[in-house]
Amino acid sequence: MIKTILFDLDGTLLPMDQEKFIQTYFAKLTRHMAIAGLGSEQMIQWIWAGTKAMMENDGSKTNREVFFEVFGAASKKDSTMYEPVFDKFYQTEFDTVKEILGKSFGQKEMLADLKTKGYQLILATAPLFPSAAVATRLNWIGLTLEDFDYVSAYENSTYCKPNPNYYSEILKKNNCNPSECLMIGNNVREDGAAIKAGVDFFLITDYLENADNENIDNYQNGDSEKLKQILKELQEVTKC
Repeated sequence: MIKTILFDLDGTLLPMDQEKFIQTYFAKLTRHMAIAGLGSEQMIQWIWAGTKAMMENDGSKTNREVFFEVFGAASKKDSTMYEPVFDKFYQTEFDTVKEILGKSFGQKEMLADLKTKGYQLILATAPLFPSAAVATRLNWIGLTLEDFDYVSAYENSTYCKPNPNYYSEILKKNNCNPSECLMIGNNVREDGAAIKAGVDFFLITDYLENADNENIDNYQNGDSEKLKQILKELQEVTKC
């Protein structure tokens, strides 16, 4: 019986195209950095270097620590001078990225119903951003960090998707039995990796990401309307 439901964010709960999001995000971030006097033609390269390091993290450090170590080494500057600037961006201008959002599908009501039924809700978003940036994105669809029992971010994660250890780490922290969990996401490779951690998987297809061109019929899949119907039909969680 399913007792815990994990949700991806970008392209899943957040109705948006990932490529458009990245383009808009980087354009606004680099402009913010330039205004702060930290602009550089290599800024994007430094950010990508830090991001790549997070994606390859071996679990020995948090993703936040890895990012700023690599970012600092690439820029040849003390990374502590950059972190407050990043933080200010995520707390202010990052909010304008919501202009690229598509149509919502009742996510707030869907999660509220699941919580009422007793399900543990986890936001298993790629932990490449600080929790402040996750909070901002959730706000775009009327949600908050408090709507979930646990939220992954770069401060509390030591792995990244598609490493199955990312999911195992979350399950361990939340005392979850993999066989009682369901992961919902739009990326076949990254979100589907939950299967390797013993978690069931539903592929939402509205903003499908399938870089390897896998046959999606190998997975339980459907659009947001089908997902809502499946979750609506779930029974209340039986308490031990």
